[in-house]
This record gives sequence, C-alpha cells and structure tokens, in this order.
Amino acid sequence: MARPLRIEYDGTLYHITSRGNARNPIFKDEEDRTIFLDILQKVNERYNWLCHAYCLMNNHYHIVIEPPDGNLSQGIRQLNGVYT
Repeated sequence: MARPLRIEYDGTLYHITSRGNARNPIFKDEEDRTIFLDILQKVNERYNWLCHAYCLMNNHYHIVIEPPDGNLSQGIRQLNGVYT
C-alpha cells in the first residue's frame, strides 16, 4: 500500500532530512559537500524556496525550507535526484 500524499502548505517551514542507504556516507569529501550546496542553491532559485538552515553530516543532511509556492515535493525530488 502506498504512503498517503503529503499535504503541503504555502509558506510553512519544513525540516527535511535524507540519509544514505544503510546509513552509508553520502559525502566523500569537502568537494562533494560543495557540489551538494551548489545544487541546493539552484533548487532554491528554481522553486523559489527560502532555506533557513542546513547541516551536512557524513551520512545525512538536514535542511529547513520554506517553500512559498507549496512545491516541496518537486524540489526535494530535484535536489536528491540531481545530487545522486
């Protein structure tokens, strides 16, 4: 059975986290972290997001996003898809 669709509200703050498969590292080095942040910046611009905070750990990340246009799912799909 599929998970119910997430309800998205305009202008709400969301705490998003994504972890590596089997808790494996998702960032090999500082260059990978920089690449991820560049992609995050482009996603912010494309989807009109406001990124209030981020924390990059070895095997996961946290971001606090405010999507004024209620397009959280599309942006997260873009962020994770382009980075991977």
